[in-house]
Amino acid sequence: MLRAALCAVFLLGALPSLAKESRGHVSVVLLGATGDLAKKYLWEGLFNLYLDQVSSGHSFTFHGAALTAHEPGQRLMFEVLKNLVCPSDASPDRCAVVKDQFLKLSRYHQLKTSENYTALNREIETLLQQEGLEEAGRIFYFSVPPFAYAEIARHINGSCRPRPGAWLRVVLEKPFGHDLKSAQQLAIELRTFFREEEMYRVDHYLGKQVVAHILPFRDQNRRFLDPIWNRHHVERVEIVLKETLDAKGRTSFYEQYGVIRDVLQNHLTEVLLYLAMELPANISSAEDVLQHKLQTFKSLQGLESTSAVLGQYQAYTGQVQEELQKAQDYVSMTPTFAGVLIQLDSLRWEGVPFLLTSGKALDERVGYVRVLFKNRAYCTQRESLREAGQSRCGPKQIIFYIGHGELSCPAVLISRNLFKPIMPEGSWKEVVDRPQLRLFGLPLSDYYVYSPVKEREAYSVLISSIFHGRKDSFITAENLLASWEFWTPLLDSLTQQVPRLYPGGLENQHLLDFEMMGRELSFTLEEPVELLHADGQMPGDYRTIQAKFRQRPLVSAWPEELIARLAMDIETAAAKAVTRCGEFHLALSGGSSPITLFQQLVTHHYGFPWRHTHLWLVDERCVPLADPESNFRRLHDHLLQHVRLPYLNIHPMPVHLNRRLCVEEDRGPELYAKEIAELVTNASLDFVLLGLGSDGHTASLFPHSSSGLEGAQTVVLTESPVKPHQRMSLSLPLINQARQVAVLVMGKRKHEITTQISRVGQEPRKWPISGVNPSSGQLVWYMDYDALLG
Repeated sequence: MLRAALCAVFLLGALPSLAKESRGHVSVVLLGATGDLAKKYLWEGLFNLYLDQVSSGHSFTFHGAALTAHEPGQRLMFEVLKNLVCPSDASPDRCAVVKDQFLKLSRYHQLKTSENYTALNREIETLLQQEGLEEAGRIFYFSVPPFAYAEIARHINGSCRPRPGAWLRVVLEKPFGHDLKSAQQLAIELRTFFREEEMYRVDHYLGKQVVAHILPFRDQNRRFLDPIWNRHHVERVEIVLKETLDAKGRTSFYEQYGVIRDVLQNHLTEVLLYLAMELPANISSAEDVLQHKLQTFKSLQGLESTSAVLGQYQAYTGQVQEELQKAQDYVSMTPTFAGVLIQLDSLRWEGVPFLLTSGKALDERVGYVRVLFKNRAYCTQRESLREAGQSRCGPKQIIFYIGHGELSCPAVLISRNLFKPIMPEGSWKEVVDRPQLRLFGLPLSDYYVYSPVKEREAYSVLISSIFHGRKDSFITAENLLASWEFWTPLLDSLTQQVPRLYPGGLENQHLLDFEMMGRELSFTLEEPVELLHADGQMPGDYRTIQAKFRQRPLVSAWPEELIARLAMDIETAAAKAVTRCGEFHLALSGGSSPITLFQQLVTHHYGFPWRHTHLWLVDERCVPLADPESNFRRLHDHLLQHVRLPYLNIHPMPVHLNRRLCVEEDRGPELYAKEIAELVTNASLDFVLLGLGSDGHTASLFPHSSSGLEGAQTVVLTESPVKPHQRMSLSLPLINQARQVAVLVMGKRKHEITTQISRVGQEPRKWPISGVNPSSGQLVWYMDYDALLG
């Protein structure tokens, strides 16, 4: 049958003679042949491969496979094949012939058991023998969920490998794990059956023509870019993928992964690496490119929860309830929008923000990279008299326009006041139409614009690379694990963060706009709280609850609103204190929860009386103040370096004296107590911010502590059950002398201890937090809904 099909093509002039030019037979097996990805892209890509290679001397068979029984599976598959479309630049007559042959060379198999795989191998072997063909190799394309990879791999390795001398190429689709641990486990499983050189992990973004051209563009334009591709000239880099579609129909996948795992950890990270990596001498060497990418991963600064902003379109939870049959009170925390700020520790990029942004149900469908350059020029002539595109005062930017959007095609755009780029003439053409279309603040006429001579779908490009054995556009195990190692800590830190709700589409307006402050991101607009529902089941449906907790005032809300309320209350207390006595004494706890508070104070409270504020620490770890574990270091990084606080008003705890840490003979607690007594009237701090540990501790006062829970001492050394063990802390008696005390409790992990504390009396030796009871001041509890309600 195969020879008859090939001969028919030859007779119609589509093929050269096969007798002497045969370069071997290729069997392509598409697993998941009736799934969405196969229907939309993979069969079209395989058809384009056959169309390109039909005259190359190779012969082909295409085996579609799925779990569906033979007859219904075959019917579904051939419905897809009959609708395959010829490329616009192909000869209609030739393409019709080749399409007919492609259908004849395609067959369906149910691959469910080891016997099914054995039968497939036997069919391929019989065909080769009957037709007298040498085997070139086999391609197995896994368009199936990752949980099926190991079993399929075992079957292929056990009974479907090609003959000795022929190659095997196994193509794997993301997701490649859910985090670092699962990715490592998947890599180990696959390594049991296949060698690394046999595996092709697909990130289809690397098949996009503009993405694939980033490295060649940088290489071909080295003499222009070398002086300016650095922190001295680049203001920021934006890497963006926006979608108008929502997750309807895909919520089972999205609930597991969310937008960061779906887009940022892979597509946008790979683009970042292409932009930020040092250029290898030979960009055509996959190994050289890989090593430079791995080196770039090492220079990425670690991410914290404050490095990201999250959103979720309002209809998402309802879609999850419907599609996954969740209860009506189920509320999803899965983000459908994310903005992440990434910075690098490298001489080239230090201090340059790389902003990665993606989301569903946004205002437009578009993907782009925007490299915005600093502009130090000042032009005295008014703007209307400046020469369009040539003025040194105009914006300077390079845009890698990946597709869709207003331009509606892939393109590379370079501001005319930067340089005229070198582009490959055969594959890229200059675009001069639509000069008045505006992109990123400039008319198109102000850019040099280039687009591909022939647009190609990403999967067609990648399938061609797989056939030719080119691995430069695929993800290696090392690359994959390095990416997960970078992203997993952020993902872990965001598990309890409630995403901001947004309506979707054009109605989003400015709700998802965000801004940078140092290494942190925050939304520019406060989340609206007027739109409430009586049966509130979603984050935005709740207004702030005021009630009682342990007979004291309770403020409870979703985290963002809660932090905004706490920051406002602190500023109010500060203003009153400054009016009353000219200064405000604020004592702050360590831990991660206050970081978002610091960010709120920095970005939204420009009237805060910092010049009249004294900052004290509630507790400190016995480590050097510059150590990342130090509470003072966190306070410095997230607050002090962003506000104008007089140097002499900053009071770190003296844990590091005489080149040693927390040694009793150095009398650090006594020194701090004396400093408080000298500067704070009656040693009564104006505002003390505390947290709550899962064991009931507060400050660094732990259950059954030998000091600090009672007595005359105001500052004490304590022992923590976790490292670093030695701590310094304000005592309960001093805390209870404060005018106002706030206890901030956030996250589901605190729900159990919150419930326990609500039921106990005043037992500070067992539950130190229960001993917080200001003698003449006010105590207010600030809790988010997760901590309060679970």
